Amino acid sequence: MPTKRQPRSGSLQYWPRKKASREYARVRAWPQVKDNKPLGFAGYKAGMTHVMAIDNRKNSMTKGELIRIPTTIIECPPLKVASIRFYKKNSKGLLLAKEIFGKADKELGRKITLSKKESKKEVSIEDYDIVRVGVYTQPKLTGIGKKKPELFELAIGGSLEEQYNWAKENLSKEISVSDVFGDGEPTDIKSVTKGKGHQGPVKRMGIGLRSHKSEKSRRRGVIGAERVSKTLYTVPQGGQTGYHTRTEYNKQLLKIAGKDEINPKGGFIRYGLARNDCVLIRGSVGGPTKRLIRFNKALRPTKKTLNEPVSIEQISLESKQ
Repeated sequence: MPTKRQPRSGSLQYWPRKKASREYARVRAWPQVKDNKPLGFAGYKAGMTHVMAIDNRKNSMTKGELIRIPTTIIECPPLKVASIRFYKKNSKGLLLAKEIFGKADKELGRKITLSKKESKKEVSIEDYDIVRVGVYTQPKLTGIGKKKPELFELAIGGSLEEQYNWAKENLSKEISVSDVFGDGEPTDIKSVTKGKGHQGPVKRMGIGLRSHKSEKSRRRGVIGAERVSKTLYTVPQGGQTGYHTRTEYNKQLLKIAGKDEINPKGGFIRYGLARNDCVLIRGSVGGPTKRLIRFNKALRPTKKTLNEPVSIEQISLESKQ
């Protein structure tokens, strides 16, 4: 029989395939936006459903017709601004030069050690290059049974002075998802995927099974030449599978819906009832239910990126995993 030829198994685009350092992703790059508001938000993944909507894609075969769109539901309780962070640029990148904390709730004390005194010193904004805010979630407003909040950083759009004014006005205040995003807007989803533990090369890298006449193992891959002194890192082998930080670019935010619009009877499977506004994201999103999903302004939108509101006719209230 002829020799089978196929592309190598196991993309090296994601390498090394190791566990994420924490359960929610961090953001290393932000887009340049003129609007003076935060450039991202976060929420807890509740589950999936589907919506019936009019297809508004320009080159679609079903343009103008009613289609079924799979949708991920993310519950978004308000975020609270904990601090203002001032950065300076140097040869190695950005350096955190100063951080001012506002009046924090006791829930934040579950995450970090809080200072008893609130900092009220005036800051000379000319000494810094970038202003960002530290925000924390409020899982107590959801029904997932969690108390300890997540703490992370958000960039702000606008000039340096506008960034500082926005941060100063909103310190210790709540921000909602409708203050940041609108219907139909493209977003970048950052999440930590489902963890699957240690798996072999067949499941982890997708290599084929050996022949049924194989002398030893069927699910073991070839690791190189017979007398090679070192196994190359490119060889598909077993190891950690899942629980990786992944980014999906240009996902469309279909709608910001109220809790009464999307709650199925009895709640979502393994999640319960949503108690806050929810975001409907087109397609699937990485991670299990109850995991924190971060979504930001699109960093690199293209001409094909959907950037128009979708006319939704119906939201299915059948709970799906």
